[in-house]
Parts: sequence; C-alpha cells; structure tokens
Amino acid sequence: MSESSNALFLERRSYRQRRLMDALRLLPVLGAFLWAVPLLWSDAAAGGEGVATSRAMLYIFGVWALLALLAWALSSRLDRSPEKTDAPGGG
Repeated sequence: MSESSNALFLERRSYRQRRLMDALRLLPVLGAFLWAVPLLWSDAAAGGEGVATSRAMLYIFGVWALLALLAWALSSRLDRSPEKTDAPGGG
C-alpha cells in the first residue's frame, strides 16, 4: 500500500461543520460552570455583607442571555443543506 492511500482527508467545510457542532455540544457545560460561579462568591469579597441576591440574579440572567446568543450565532453558521449531511447510518 502506498502512503497516499492511508492518508485521511477531511474536506475543510465538513471539518468546520463538525467543530461547530462540537462547540454547540459544549455550551451546556460552559453554562453549568458559569452558573456555578455565584456559589463561589464569599462574604469576604463584598466586605462581609455578602452578595446581593439582585446582583446574583442579574449575573445568572446575563449568563443565560450570553449562552442564548452564542447558541444562535453558532447554529446560524451551520450548513443544513441535505446534500452536505452524513448518511443516517453514521457512516
């Protein structure tokens, strides 16, 4: 067998589409980490008074909005044309 027959070639477009899909799959994990940040806020960081619930809720809402915008931006870049998708068998 020659070296060229063993080489794996991935088309640039399909490679980028797969990486976009991977990024979309990681968004919930990123969201879980970002939503856990208020649990790490200590009373000492705010001068012994603690963090106001309103600030924590604004942070949670901001993270949610950021995740929604990221999901929209990444999903809008996906190519959904039927001739570009893989076979349903996963091959």
